[in-house]
Amino acid sequence: MTINDLTVLVCDDSILARKQLMNFLISIGCTNIIEAANGTMAVEIYKSQKPDLVFLDIVMPEKNGIEATREIMEYDKDAYIVMASSVGTQTNLREALKLGAKDFIQKPLNTAQIQKVLDTIIEGGC
Repeated sequence: MTINDLTVLVCDDSILARKQLMNFLISIGCTNIIEAANGTMAVEIYKSQKPDLVFLDIVMPEKNGIEATREIMEYDKDAYIVMASSVGTQTNLREALKLGAKDFIQKPLNTAQIQKVLDTIIEGGC
C-alpha cells in the first residue's frame, strides 16, 4: 500500500483543524480524503465508505469522538482510528484506547506525528 492508496476520514468540528490536516495529507500525496464535521457524520461516512484511517477529534457537537469511536469499532473491529484533540484528558485517552483507537495525537497537530501514523498504516502495522 502507498500513500496514494489510502482513504482517510478527517473528522473535526473545526474547519481550520480539518483544513490543516487535509493540507498536510495532500502535500505528501494523499488525495482520497473525506471530511466530517461531527461524530454522527463520521460514523455514517465510515459505514458507507470504510476508509483506511480515521482522524477523530474528541470534543465535537452531536456525537463526540469517544462515542463515534465506540460505534465505528462495534461496526468494524479492525478500524484504524487516531484521536486528535487539544483538550484530550488522560481519561479520554484511556477510554479511546480501551475502545480500540490505535493512537492519540495532541493538537496543534505535529506533521511528524501524522507521518508516523501514515507510515505505520502503509507498512501494514497496527
